Amino acid sequence: MLDQFADTIRAAAARGASLRIRGGGGKDFYGVRLEGDVLDTTGHTGVVNYDPSELVITVRAGTPVAEVEAVLAGRGQMLAFEPPRLNAAGTIGGAIASGWSGPRRVAAGSARDFVLGVRLLDARARPLSFGGQVMKNVAGYDLSRFLAGSFGTLALITEVSLKVLPRPVAEATLRFELDEAAALDTVNRWAGQPLPLSASCHMDAALWVRLSGACAAVDAALARLGGERVDDAEAARFWASLRDQTHPFFATASTLWRLSIRGTAAPLGLGAQLTEWHGGLRWIAAPLEAQVAHAAARGSGGHATLYRADAALRSGGIQHLGSAVLALHQRLKQALDPQGLFGAHRLHPDF
Repeated sequence: MLDQFADTIRAAAARGASLRIRGGGGKDFYGVRLEGDVLDTTGHTGVVNYDPSELVITVRAGTPVAEVEAVLAGRGQMLAFEPPRLNAAGTIGGAIASGWSGPRRVAAGSARDFVLGVRLLDARARPLSFGGQVMKNVAGYDLSRFLAGSFGTLALITEVSLKVLPRPVAEATLRFELDEAAALDTVNRWAGQPLPLSASCHMDAALWVRLSGACAAVDAALARLGGERVDDAEAARFWASLRDQTHPFFATASTLWRLSIRGTAAPLGLGAQLTEWHGGLRWIAAPLEAQVAHAAARGSGGHATLYRADAALRSGGIQHLGSAVLALHQRLKQALDPQGLFGAHRLHPDF
């Protein structure tokens, strides 16, 4: 399969074409626009190595996320960053290339925090390797993790080594009737205490909090926090709907902004909102002007991304990059993909 990928890359480079790396296709809606011939990774599958005692799994990029999670579940382990499964065909390469994380990110860390190493093919079809397969190996971490969030615009990820974690022994979910300001204050106060919080969500005047950990820790937190205990099956469906963005909030929003900001920032009042990560991630379902969204995010210590919108809105860019950041992105692109072979205009209209 790697030889086929290499041949495809060389052929595209020779004729001055561009390539669009694609796994399950669940994230095709994202970005400024899609260009280039599709380089399909779904045939490059399989677990290369899995050592449960070392908490490390190495898989080929086209392997479905569901398949990886099934293997881990068999040994009581998980992908702790809960990559969104936007369709059943979603691949592990796509999960890392997007860099997106689910509800547990606030407690466990982001997708890039779990990348130990990658193998890739660059724009000249050269096989390169960065990082390692054990948690103690720190060589190359920065570059291998930088690929998380690159959306296939730098190189073709062919294999990835990930740190995994044990599944929690116990989990429980509580629901509280609170307005946004009270919910933000409450969840951030709790986050500073020794409580087993693994996720939070606020919407429609209700705060949802997930507790994960040892049975004793979860039971003690339940007794201390109060609130309404949510049925386990209902709770599982709720958190899965957030992780996989099947909740009606996501499904009915034609324009969706994603604001990554300071968790303690005051309510923004920009429109219909769903808040995760103890206030650090605020989804806004409203056709905001770009300058309004970006100014609100900057004023709250973060940045805004036009996550989903029609082509006309996306054509102006999905993020505002300052001159210094844009120059850094352009230098990295020039170093790894000087011909602009991969993912032309996917993340920025200028490259």
